[in-house]
Amino acid sequence: MGALKFALLTGLTGLAALSVGAAGAQEGYGLGTPATDEQIAGWHIDVLPDGNGLPPGSGTVMQGKQVYQAQCLSCHGADLKGVAFWPALVGGQDSLATDKPKKTVGSYWPYATTLYDYIHRAMPFTAPQSLTDDEVYSVTAYVLHMNGILDENASLDAKSLPKVKMPNRDGFYVDDRPDTQNARCMTDCLKKDQK
Repeated sequence: MGALKFALLTGLTGLAALSVGAAGAQEGYGLGTPATDEQIAGWHIDVLPDGNGLPPGSGTVMQGKQVYQAQCLSCHGADLKGVAFWPALVGGQDSLATDKPKKTVGSYWPYATTLYDYIHRAMPFTAPQSLTDDEVYSVTAYVLHMNGILDENASLDAKSLPKVKMPNRDGFYVDDRPDTQNARCMTDCLKKDQK
């Protein structure tokens, strides 16, 4: 088969697949069921940089030290400098502009709220989402303290955490591309698109 015939056949097959796919998408496939509000709530656990999504609760640096020693020490070490291939959580200040930047919570992260978000959704590695909200606030406070961002008597909650200014906050820029300015659609999106 010549290259031109192959290209033509491939193009026609692709168009046919697209038209079948478009028709099927409008009709639906009859698979699955709509997610319940309870299911969506279980997945909707994100915390935004401005603190939107932070739950009630609070924690202190000293409480965080206890939780860290019980839940985090085996991977991140007693000094928070990482163990084996597990990442360091401290250090790296003034290293970002060097040939070997060390990206840690204290040197790289722009928002303390996203530290809460990450710990809440992914830690400890062996049992993600097993920490209580108070334990996550506490570990967040401890990690920030060990990076010299909070003093040892500090406590965090949904009001104080968004106010923590991270050392590298100004090292990031706002993504102002047009597609990032689109409003999110969270309900009846297909109906709105079809109008």
